[in-house]
Amino acid sequence: MSAPPNSYCIHFKDISNKDIQKVGGKNASLGEMTQKLQPLGIHIPEGFAITADAYWEFIHFNQLLAPLNEQLQKLDLEQLSNLAEIGSQCRKIIAAGHFPQEISSTIHLAFNQLNHKGLSFAVRSSATAEDLPTASFAGQHDSFLHITDFQKLIAAIQACYVSLFNDHAIKYRIDHGFDHMKVALSVGVQKMVRSDLSAAGVAFTLEPETGFDQIVYITAAYGLGENIVQGAVNPDEFYLFKPFLAQNKAKLLFKKLGLKQNKMVYAEEGPKPIKNIPCTDIERNNYSLTDTEVKKLAMDCHQIEQHYGMPMDIEWAKDGNTGTIYIVQARPETIHSQKDKDQLHEIEYQIKAKPKPLCSGTAVGRAIISGRVCLVNSLADEAKVQQGDIIVADITSPDWNSLLRKAVSIVTNKGGRTSHASIVARELGIHAVVGTQNATEILKDGQIITVSCVEGETGHIYNGKISWEEKALTIPRQLSTNTEAKFILANPFQAFRLANYPNLGVGLLRMEFIIADVIGIHPMALARYDQLPAGPEKTAIERKTALFKDKKHYFTTNLSQHLALVAAAFYPKEVIVRMSDFKSNEYAQLLGGSTFEPLEENPMLGFRGASKYYHENYKAGFALECEAIRILRDEMDMTNIKIMIPFCRTPEEGKKVLNTMKEFGLERGKNGLEIYVMAELPCNAVLAEDFADLFDGFSIGSNDLTQLVLGVDRDSTIIHHLFDERNPAVKKMISQLIQTAHAKGIKVGLCGQAPSDYPAFTQFLVTEGIDSISFNADALLTGIENISKAEKLLSKPSLNRPPLLKR
Repeated sequence: MSAPPNSYCIHFKDISNKDIQKVGGKNASLGEMTQKLQPLGIHIPEGFAITADAYWEFIHFNQLLAPLNEQLQKLDLEQLSNLAEIGSQCRKIIAAGHFPQEISSTIHLAFNQLNHKGLSFAVRSSATAEDLPTASFAGQHDSFLHITDFQKLIAAIQACYVSLFNDHAIKYRIDHGFDHMKVALSVGVQKMVRSDLSAAGVAFTLEPETGFDQIVYITAAYGLGENIVQGAVNPDEFYLFKPFLAQNKAKLLFKKLGLKQNKMVYAEEGPKPIKNIPCTDIERNNYSLTDTEVKKLAMDCHQIEQHYGMPMDIEWAKDGNTGTIYIVQARPETIHSQKDKDQLHEIEYQIKAKPKPLCSGTAVGRAIISGRVCLVNSLADEAKVQQGDIIVADITSPDWNSLLRKAVSIVTNKGGRTSHASIVARELGIHAVVGTQNATEILKDGQIITVSCVEGETGHIYNGKISWEEKALTIPRQLSTNTEAKFILANPFQAFRLANYPNLGVGLLRMEFIIADVIGIHPMALARYDQLPAGPEKTAIERKTALFKDKKHYFTTNLSQHLALVAAAFYPKEVIVRMSDFKSNEYAQLLGGSTFEPLEENPMLGFRGASKYYHENYKAGFALECEAIRILRDEMDMTNIKIMIPFCRTPEEGKKVLNTMKEFGLERGKNGLEIYVMAELPCNAVLAEDFADLFDGFSIGSNDLTQLVLGVDRDSTIIHHLFDERNPAVKKMISQLIQTAHAKGIKVGLCGQAPSDYPAFTQFLVTEGIDSISFNADALLTGIENISKAEKLLSKPSLNRPPLLKR
């Protein structure tokens, strides 16, 4: 029996989320937003849905059920060996059908009610099992753009029906347990937004890679949005902080200019209704949305999420004629929203058989992997490094970060647990073996090796690919200790992932990694650009900063926005940012750096840290660092950001730095600003009372403190065995500083590797009453376990601190 004609087409304004079985998830959502959200100022293009009833009438009218079932019964469900053949036959069956007159007339009437001169329409598939919280079906079925007349509309609707039996759609239904013949296809007919004259894109109300749910993430590119949906262009990207959106404060935290190679526009002539054309240089070098437009769009996305009560995947388009931004689709996000909210999952490794290692050194990280050796001597070798290589070098350098990102592991002759190679490996989430002394002599280019860091403090390199097992571990997120466990971070793009770990914030955020990896230019070369001599370096700086009229803004914008990612990830927990602590030889490697940095015999003990900040040779560069922090706190409202001053040699120097910061708009106590000092020199402990009068807290840098108390170069392979934070002299310094800080009523924490490597050292810190311990990401869970064991041994009474929970 045929369905009544009025059940074949329904206007969006008459549809709600209750109508999924009639019009599918996509159309139901458009109707829901038209009814409930359009009155709140969110713009939805007009349209109507051709219902599931129309689809079933089409199937029955053409007697397609039996032949479709016959084909699907032949499908090899185990191997899917004949999927292409069965899919093709099903599509031919649908394509051979004809619309009953009753359906055709009803569609024609609905189309005429919307169609006006010059308008075109998008025709989109909307399956009755589509855009559900547990299965999106996104991209499984076809859509058609710039449909201008009724005959093209009917052809597009039938093509949507055909796409219900795309090979990938058939497989998707099998994978998700849907009966092929119980899923119907509705079709949405929606007025096209003239984004061909402007821009379009996709937004998520969480960070799509990590699932971090306090961010609205927006992509944008010129032209129709199909290019972004298909991944055909590198779009502009924008991050906005959701808690501020809830307060009706749209704060743009971070934006990245995309390449935007092409844009999809209407084709004036030819067989296809749309075409891709290259973007102009002006378009590529400018953002496709203004900051004001991004903020309005983010507010719309947040309202949509609030209405649905779940993270959303949203498509939007800006009309080039009116400037209005429309929401053209909204569906539940189905990847991260389905993951376990209460537990973390880690990997435990077990080597089955251990051959004799080729060489050994200090293990950094905890993992095991096999790969191809790539010997690297300098940046000149970058071209030969392939993705997935194991980089083997004498020692790494800060300017190697781009090539190190291709590596799955790092092996060096020199260095210890706090060397550059170790730090970079941790930040990249890979493991390393450092201080082998002879790896570059033993290992050869192209050789397959296994790098193991799962056998204690010593890392081993084995010939070939050895055999090992991996076991997944489940870790509850709700771990509680009285001593606060925090992160040591450098790479801001790790922050969203790590925020899911149990923690109470960031005890040390290294600014210099952002300066080296992202900015790449010495701050003084930007502050004193006119003093730079002409040459290749000045040309390179001009090229990198071409979009900034004021070179100084290149630095402050990049630094503030990258720090904002970390601040947002851990908000409202504190994030302590250490002002730049490059040594002169490291700073000299940045573009323009050699013009402004001195040549020093011993940079480790030279022009670094606090001494640079008030000195005329760097003061203008320090002003840029301070301005970035001011923007972050005063304009972005990220007041969970605190500041730490490194390598402060005397209280008098501390006063000079504080006065200099005040001059640049950062005043201790203003807008709640707290300023810490890094306690990494013996004098910081000896004169702790004097330093405590100036600063809000101490953070013990155990690596430098150990080096300077014992007089041991921490990167020395020969005498590295003498470098030991557990030495009584080092522990006495730490104990003295903790007791003095508490007597003066200020907090004291420690940043270093030892508390995760040595449970007894952790017990010492806990016994002394340290307030917090900060760990590298790969050591956090072990560190928390060590803290917990130490506190149980002491039966320490509860200090009523909050448990270590995800936000």
